Amino acid sequence: MPLPPPDCPRTPIHTRSVRIEGFRRADGALDLEAELLDVKPHDVTLHSGVRPGGEPIHLMRLRVTVDDGFDVLDAVAVFDAVPYRGECEAITPDYRRLVGLNLLRGFRAGVRERLGGVAGCTHLSELAQLLPTAAVQALAGDEQHHRRLADRDGGEPQRPMTIDRCHSWRSDGPVVERHFPMFYRPGRDAGSAEESRKKP
Repeated sequence: MPLPPPDCPRTPIHTRSVRIEGFRRADGALDLEAELLDVKPHDVTLHSGVRPGGEPIHLMRLRVTVDDGFDVLDAVAVFDAVPYRGECEAITPDYRRLVGLNLLRGFRAGVRERLGGVAGCTHLSELAQLLPTAAVQALAGDEQHHRRLADRDGGEPQRPMTIDRCHSWRSDGPVVERHFPMFYRPGRDAGSAEESRKKP
């Protein structure tokens, strides 16, 4: 469904595109490749010079490799287009500092702590913040992933990671009651649900 028409005439001035792809690796790990692209339809004067309309102002990519427990095993960043060539790229090696974080446990806070402010690139760190939900979506319905978890945990059913992280997936809601009755919690404690929503 499209958005309703705007109530005032307007002119396009900027497009930011974000793309994230997930790949199952032969070693069982998951690669997430994220890309951020900023383009303006008109020439823009930056401090570093004029960037012609249609040419990227930012084009940056981040690859994060995680295991079945969503621990970050590797991270690599590259910049193809930046406003300040020779300066912006200097921060890319620092994104290896994502290694050791867990996408589903405190990841966003970890990104801010390790790569916030002048310790990182604003746009690349914003891109990294999108990875937790992208990882969950990438593995939704992935039977290989679920079999590995079940084998690891002695065949016990796994509590879906989406429970209490979304309105539709609240533990006292109809989706969980219908599809995952073993994890249904009528009248769950609102405080604990609120804490769940704050993570990662």
